[in-house]
Amino acid sequence: MGIRGAIPIRFEDVFPNGCFMVGEVDQVKDFEASTATKPVYARDKTTGEFVWQVTVIDCDPDAREKTVKVKITSPVQPVPPAPMPGLPFIPVEFGQLAVTPYVNGNGRLTYSVKAREMRAPRNVSSTPAASAAVKHTNVSGKDAA
Repeated sequence: MGIRGAIPIRFEDVFPNGCFMVGEVDQVKDFEASTATKPVYARDKTTGEFVWQVTVIDCDPDAREKTVKVKITSPVQPVPPAPMPGLPFIPVEFGQLAVTPYVNGNGRLTYSVKAREMRAPRNVSSTPAASAAVKHTNVSGKDAA
């Protein structure tokens, strides 16, 4: 088979209804190399860049997993997009996405999701949840009556 490693995939295929960032962008620790007094941070095996992680809420109402951890490889900490007025979470989009299927400890097929970049959605109207929230919010960020 010609597939080796992670499988490149479009953002729209993973998150067809978009996603929202929750929490912070955290640097991933290399738990095997770290000690109690000296943390060592994980590096991507292919690029050698640091690995960062962000938790997102999948806006697909039929998603089996509602929260997904997306790992981002970057030499510096990725900066999230600016919050949108009236939304409790930050809508995000990922570029150069790839998934790696694996069987978890419960014997269930799941996926590791990795990206090269995080950005604001290019087309907010293509993210149904964000688009609906924006339509019901005025410029001041308060709900429109």
